[in-house]
Amino acid sequence: HNTMTGKKEAFEPLVPGKVGMYVCGVTVYDECHLGHARSAIVFDAIRRYLQYRGFAVNYVRNFTDVDDKIIARANQEAEDWTAIVARYIAAFSRDMERLSVTVPNQEPRATEHMPEIISMVSGLIDKGVAYEMEGDVYYSIEGFADYGCLSHRKLDDMLAGARVEVDERKEHPMDFALWKASKSGEPAWESPWGKGRPGWHIECSAMSVKHLGETFDIHGGGEDLIFPHHENEIAQSQAFTGKPFARYWIHNGFVTIHAEKMSKSLGNTFTIRALFDASGYTETVTAEIIRYFVLSAHYRSPIDVQDDSFQESKRALNNVYDLLLRLEEAKATPESANVSDADIDAILTKLQQGFEIAMDDDFNTPEAIGEIQRVRAEINACLAKGISGATAVKAQDKLRNIGQVLGLFQAQAKNWEFGEKAAWTSELTYQPSSKLSEADIEAMVGERKKARTNKDWKRSDEIRDNLAQQGVILEDRPDGTTRWKK
Repeated sequence: HNTMTGKKEAFEPLVPGKVGMYVCGVTVYDECHLGHARSAIVFDAIRRYLQYRGFAVNYVRNFTDVDDKIIARANQEAEDWTAIVARYIAAFSRDMERLSVTVPNQEPRATEHMPEIISMVSGLIDKGVAYEMEGDVYYSIEGFADYGCLSHRKLDDMLAGARVEVDERKEHPMDFALWKASKSGEPAWESPWGKGRPGWHIECSAMSVKHLGETFDIHGGGEDLIFPHHENEIAQSQAFTGKPFARYWIHNGFVTIHAEKMSKSLGNTFTIRALFDASGYTETVTAEIIRYFVLSAHYRSPIDVQDDSFQESKRALNNVYDLLLRLEEAKATPESANVSDADIDAILTKLQQGFEIAMDDDFNTPEAIGEIQRVRAEINACLAKGISGATAVKAQDKLRNIGQVLGLFQAQAKNWEFGEKAAWTSELTYQPSSKLSEADIEAMVGERKKARTNKDWKRSDEIRDNLAQQGVILEDRPDGTTRWKK
């Protein structure tokens, strides 16, 4: 799904077999929270899947390491701004490691790109789309006819709905800073306009163009960045190069806590560190549990954290690890078995095909996970009848290889500390959905929708779990509808 066009498009990279992807990283002035975790996990999964599909991915995720918020934090703590930056970059890197987020190919910092930033600002002045006022440089949005092309908003609407900093020197209220004259005690660099520092938006334009070229494949970030950050990036980059900027724009949805937006005033911001370190979570949360929770929702949908959200993810993972443990034990099975190798091969082929169909459809991770859980039930049924050791190895490898794309199922099954091995049974515990008619399913989906509207999350979860036990997987869509699949 391309935010620019508002629709799904076939992905065709600029260079066959190669993908250039830039994702806006964090401003390093504080600990990262669940919203940051979601964005990092989503784009990590996208990168992994592109690599799984055979693409060579050049993944660039920046650090904003000079900004008003960093300066304010340094003043608040009476500490040098460079120490603030160093501390929170280290904290971010620790968080990403704990979330099993793979390291990008490049992690550029704004302060390392001052020559490129100053060159771009100078070029925009030369082209007549930027102007200098008393050491500050502003971008003139009226000089870019396509302003609003990403957010699909008209300039008048933006002005009416925006909180714009009043500055009588600006030619238009929506003009934004490319370069800021330095104040006493602030970080500053020499420039043609005097000592100063860059604005936020120009940093990402300069870094992405340097590391990926004037036009590249994918630009991503949270949906809160669509306007003004990404809108401004497009305006200044395309005015500077005269070429299209990013070809595909991908934005992940928000994270809410009990249906409320995370905010410090409400006291409901969960940092990644606290999630791992707080006594209530120490023995209940791992990277895979958080990743499963995040990827169980479509990346464009909002995702809501409830009291039992991670418990649900844990239970779902337990089911897969229980299967992996049974497959490990089945490796010692004699070659002859009641279920033929061909039957297992057919199930594994179906798993791979279903997984790829889901992920090819706008990186539909909840559908991909649903396919894994459906096939898990089939393999469990085969295990109850008996499979060969060689086939058990193949099934285990397939589950792990596909899981690796999502960052799941990588622990040793015997070391998965949350699993409780289910008793062996000759009967299939998975109940086929044929017991429910389509009318029954639609009625339950309707009841769940009503519960969600009333914020009765407990009832909503009960209905979803009930349907899942009967082989019906629900997928909450970005447009607010729910799709079900047997």
